[in-house]
Amino acid sequence: MRAIVAVLFLVIFATAASAADRWMTLPEPPPMPKPVESGYAPVGGIQMYYAVFGEGAPILLIHGGLSHADVWANQVPALVAAGHKVIVADSRGHGRSTRTAEPFGYHLMASDYLALLDHLKIGKVALIGWSDGGIVGLDIAMNHPERLTRLFAQAANVTTDGVFPDLDKHPVFGAFMQRMRADYDRLHANSSRQRGEQPTPSDYDAFMEQIGHMWASQPSWTAAQLASIKAPTAIVIGDRDEAISRAHTDYMAKTIPGAKLVILPQVSHFAMLQDPDGYTTAVLDFIGGK
Repeated sequence: MRAIVAVLFLVIFATAASAADRWMTLPEPPPMPKPVESGYAPVGGIQMYYAVFGEGAPILLIHGGLSHADVWANQVPALVAAGHKVIVADSRGHGRSTRTAEPFGYHLMASDYLALLDHLKIGKVALIGWSDGGIVGLDIAMNHPERLTRLFAQAANVTTDGVFPDLDKHPVFGAFMQRMRADYDRLHANSSRQRGEQPTPSDYDAFMEQIGHMWASQPSWTAAQLASIKAPTAIVIGDRDEAISRAHTDYMAKTIPGAKLVILPQVSHFAMLQDPDGYTTAVLDFIGGK
């Protein structure tokens, strides 16, 4: 009997320890479900990959820098089941989307997403943005509030000093960067062939240089600009985020009128992968379901 109790204790302890350390993991998302519509939208001089799932009140999910739409594979089925039409896309230059020589900027990327919504004939959305996607969402909230019902901005920053330095040296963030390089090569090659183009794997280095210039100086919004946001907004961060400072997050939540501060427990910058159910629950608690 004692042996059985001891074994049970070890199992419970190991499970608890594993849950407690999940902010140091980088789980792979599952395969994306089959969309009701997907393709490439001609916006802003690029071909922007997108996919649409389900029916109902629309939600736009915007991924973070270097990533791609498939990072949302855990959330899409649950949001569809909650009665939403879910739109995902690859930001310009990311994943399957093309880019131009035009300098990257969050306002430019926001205009791409607005043009995508126009292409899909969707007027207003609840926007869920992670990292760079959250910054794009904030840009839309400031400049096109009529396009948003709500904004859930996770792990975003509004000035460059909100980001910790040397992220590539952090073990989880470094692993993420390596994974995104491999994903880019795979997705870029497949999408290029679909469009009848020759894949150019070396393009990733040029893409990194282009987006690096943006990160060096953007965003750079003032308190007055943040105070102009009228859309109901949640400012969200994992309590173990290795990229964005908590003080900066608190500043954002205090400066945006009526913003709700949401702290996700025992997760890092990659909360949607580390705690998929908890992340989806936080989203639905803020934007509502059926």
